Amino acid sequence: MNKLKTYPNPWRPQSSRIIYDNPWFSLHEDEVINPGGGLSHYGKIDFKNIAIGIIPIDEDSNTWLVGQYRYVPDCYSWEIPMGGGPLDINPLDSAQRELREETGLNASHWQELMQLHTSNSVTNERGLIYIARGLTQGATEFEETEDIKIEKLPLTEAIERVMNGEITDAVSVAGLLKMSLLERQF
Repeated sequence: MNKLKTYPNPWRPQSSRIIYDNPWFSLHEDEVINPGGGLSHYGKIDFKNIAIGIIPIDEDSNTWLVGQYRYVPDCYSWEIPMGGGPLDINPLDSAQRELREETGLNASHWQELMQLHTSNSVTNERGLIYIARGLTQGATEFEETEDIKIEKLPLTEAIERVMNGEITDAVSVAGLLKMSLLERQF
């Protein structure tokens, strides 16, 4: 079994205070002794959900992307179906819900594709990406904050969109690039 080498933590927390808190995350300011021995202030975001991404694939190697305007980066974004899953709920249950809500799809076969940290210099947010197969179409269940467009396309075209910069969302990029590596193995 391949295990990653572990290293000792050179950071020594001294104190922490919450700057902001809402149902999705909290912003902390920590006072730490940094690896060089100096006193530093470190801002960090603690997420209360896990990022869940899904790559649905049908029997013809098509996938689905969802497009929506993203408020924070102030741009339109094409992405794999995704959302947040509460930490106390099985991530697969959250993935099944997100796929159904955003595309109307249900899947009979699920496989974990990968885990990742979304931005490990400022947040503890973890991400999980699943492959969903054995798809059947149902109705979407958009949330009030979602104005989603859905596109079915060949998986190879979705991967091309990553390569030419049309898809820039980190979870989508990571998942689709890993899928491109897996597809080449078969």
